[in-house]
Amino acid sequence: MKKLEKITEKLKYQRKNFWKEFPQKEKEKVYQFCEGYKKFLNTCKTDRESIEIAVNTAIKKKYTDLDSSPSGKKIYRTFRKKNAAFALIGEKKISAGVNLIVSHIDAPRVDLKQNPLYQDSETSLGMMRTHYYGGVKKYQWMSTPLALHGVFIKSNGEAVKVNIGENEDDPVFVMPDLLPHLAKEEQYSKKIGDAVNASMMNLVFNSIPYLDIADEKIKEAVKLNALVLLNEKYDLVEENFLSAELELVPAGKARDCGLDKSMILGYGQDDRVCAYTSLEALFDIKKNERTAIVYLADKEEIGSDSNTGAKSIFIVDFIADLLKYNNENYDSSTLRKTLINSQIISADVNAGLNPNFPNVHEAQNAVHLGFGVSVTKYTGSGGKGGSNDANAEFNAKIIDLFNREKVNWQTGMLGKVDVGGGGTIAKFMAEYGAEVIDCGPGVLGMHSLFELTSKADVYSAFKAYKAFMEKA
Repeated sequence: MKKLEKITEKLKYQRKNFWKEFPQKEKEKVYQFCEGYKKFLNTCKTDRESIEIAVNTAIKKKYTDLDSSPSGKKIYRTFRKKNAAFALIGEKKISAGVNLIVSHIDAPRVDLKQNPLYQDSETSLGMMRTHYYGGVKKYQWMSTPLALHGVFIKSNGEAVKVNIGENEDDPVFVMPDLLPHLAKEEQYSKKIGDAVNASMMNLVFNSIPYLDIADEKIKEAVKLNALVLLNEKYDLVEENFLSAELELVPAGKARDCGLDKSMILGYGQDDRVCAYTSLEALFDIKKNERTAIVYLADKEEIGSDSNTGAKSIFIVDFIADLLKYNNENYDSSTLRKTLINSQIISADVNAGLNPNFPNVHEAQNAVHLGFGVSVTKYTGSGGKGGSNDANAEFNAKIIDLFNREKVNWQTGMLGKVDVGGGGTIAKFMAEYGAEVIDCGPGVLGMHSLFELTSKADVYSAFKAYKAFMEKA
């Protein structure tokens, strides 16, 4: 190696392209790992589905329910079917602090309203009224095949799962957009964000009227036929909609993207990519001194509020009960000190440098696809508003750990200063006094129906999370 090359390697920070720098055996692991990840994306399109699959996988890995005859060092707990925490108790006391990774399993989507079904008076089509969830570009959801996922709760408390649109022989649903020929005044004259408003996002549900020879003047016969079909298939009545949680998501599977199959295109990768990789990392741990916890949270896309969001008491209560289970003091003081002594990764994605829209990024401080998982010191907007802004000491510790464990990593931020911005769960976790930093893969087309990730970055996230839980 020439002198200049040695000086450059020693002194300059340089991102490393995974495909160029890492050995062939490592690349083979990437492709193998991402096959499992794609299956996860295909089966976990809602928060409830994500929790169900995560728990089923944990049980196969010999994890036991903290609320039902727990045993051993592998413990989990679910909460209201939308939260879960999984713990691998370490060699040190839990009160010395835990290594916790938190990610969210909700994603931007379109929900059905509580009283959604109606028959359009002009067209006689059966329709559903909707309410979008999270930060979406409304126009992206028009004229695209949608699947209906969710749950009805019957009067006797029975939960009826719904999943229509994912199988090849299933029907799909659509919110029809306006043809270009008639869009001049209705859409083209408006700002892009106003071209489609929430009142236009109504779903075409059915079109055949209910036929009864004895009564040819049935009111709203198309709506009635929809109710008849739902009753025949699910034993439901219209009142069941009022308590249901029904979500519209893009129909179809996650796919390899790119001629070299180096990327993944799929719905909900923000933030299920971090949920999957952190869980797989936990399940792959061989030895850990500090107790390792993976926490899957709901409601991040709307501010982490509600009893299943990261602002709730769930994770604190879980750690308190872990202290008790491990025969340690679990009084208020011990619990507070445990949280303060803890280290937390807010596992969330970052905005990848977009070649079609480079002006919103600062390339030097942006995440580049294929160059590893991002260590993100702060998020927020403007003057770091709504950000955790990790301490320098903890930031340096994580970087040193990843270097030692040969994790492909990079630094990045969410776009240029004052261009926009956004927040993560990190700031809520930091309220406990723990050390917290954001860390996750870069994504192109974040919050769109089909987001793009690099398989190299997905695998790098897995390695990063495993290193953190085992050795931080």
